Amino acid sequence: MIAPGTPSHPPRPSRRSLLRAMVALPATALVLGELPGLLGTAAAAAPAKGTATRYTIVPFLNSNDGTVNVYESDDATDFRLLKASAYTPPSNRIRDASVFKHTDGYYYITYTTHTWQDVSTTIGFARSSDRVNWTFLYDYTVPIAGLSRSWAPEWFVDSDGSVNIIVSCSVTSNEWIFTPYLLKATNSALTAWSSPVALSGIGANHIDTFIVKTGSTYHAFTKNETTKYIEYATASSLTGSYTIQRTGDWAGWGGTREGPALIQLDNGGWRIFFDGYGDGSYYYSDSYDTFATWSAPKKLPGISGTARHFTVIKETVSGGASLSTGVTRSFQSGNYPTRYWQEQSALLNLPVVSGSSSSAEKQASTFTVVAGLADANGYSFRDAAGNYLRHYDFRARFDAHAGTSTFAKDATYIARTGTASGSVRLESYNYPGYYLRHYNYQLRVDAADGTDLFRRDGSFVPVTAWA
Repeated sequence: MIAPGTPSHPPRPSRRSLLRAMVALPATALVLGELPGLLGTAAAAAPAKGTATRYTIVPFLNSNDGTVNVYESDDATDFRLLKASAYTPPSNRIRDASVFKHTDGYYYITYTTHTWQDVSTTIGFARSSDRVNWTFLYDYTVPIAGLSRSWAPEWFVDSDGSVNIIVSCSVTSNEWIFTPYLLKATNSALTAWSSPVALSGIGANHIDTFIVKTGSTYHAFTKNETTKYIEYATASSLTGSYTIQRTGDWAGWGGTREGPALIQLDNGGWRIFFDGYGDGSYYYSDSYDTFATWSAPKKLPGISGTARHFTVIKETVSGGASLSTGVTRSFQSGNYPTRYWQEQSALLNLPVVSGSSSSAEKQASTFTVVAGLADANGYSFRDAAGNYLRHYDFRARFDAHAGTSTFAKDATYIARTGTASGSVRLESYNYPGYYLRHYNYQLRVDAADGTDLFRRDGSFVPVTAWA
């Protein structure tokens, strides 16, 4: 069964949803992975044997902007709590925390130090050796004349290794009109910074600017504070001049969205996360054509409604799930151990199989594990007739290889650690965050919903083949 869905939350006000009204008021492990904002040069691929993908976020809470939780995920979809209230600054608040791992081996966060109503001329810094236990470093006053607010600092590590922060700032003469500025670290300790430089071309009244680089192009995602839409701009230099390429609801994400953050997935696609403050939810959307088009936004399971404005760090770490290839296996349900995968009229189901089952039933419950058709670090599964397990209309079935890239992707799965001892969860290669799971003892590919029940329904133990 599928557990009941997460209850809806009432809309929550953005820190900026009242800005226009305010204007009228009188003044009163083994790390091999990537850094936020930087696209690695290696081709994206599923994690190799002996390694696993790990995504980490450090969001403040909808209910409390004085502390942050730490969550981790192996698929950028199903985030699980690593530590609650992992860091509380010695004074002030903590909002919009951005995280990255520096070359010194420490994780660093930078963050907004005050709640949205207050004058906020500093950004905060803390660091951690393990992502769990954090130590306050310092508050840094951004040196802009007449500064009113410095919000949403975002790490950006350029391809030359330089460490930068993009921060949204306003001045007292127009305290609700924000402009993105660049700060560049001038020492490896990240305690000294260059003078702020406004990003050319993006212009005033843009906030929450997040940048990634592909090849020689810088891609900026930034919220237009007038329209409330996330816009897209490009430049050949980090400081610009940027050309705004897309405005309005160009990506189909809707309005009242803020805090965009991007990360590259294992299959090479890009995922954007954003805070849908207008309806109290957090969303993600994927692109496979260098940001031209995007999938329909989906609510992030489990933490939507709890987590606020965050960025994501992706790493490759030691460990992880793996399968032996070139061998036959049967697959036992992790939560119904008398039931096994079995091909029935080309469809994959989960009946009871035992020593007294017929030879035909045992043969139909035996499969060959091979390297993934679309990615050799993933896995594909072949029946005795040479047909491959693939998803079609999200149902798991066996078909002859069509020789197309679509079929290869449909038939490739990434192994993630399962809930039962020795078990694996199999994530769809071309539908990240969707897993092979049983429902009414039929196997299908469904979107993770953030529940333990879903994880158990999608955990399977490879065992000695029945035939």
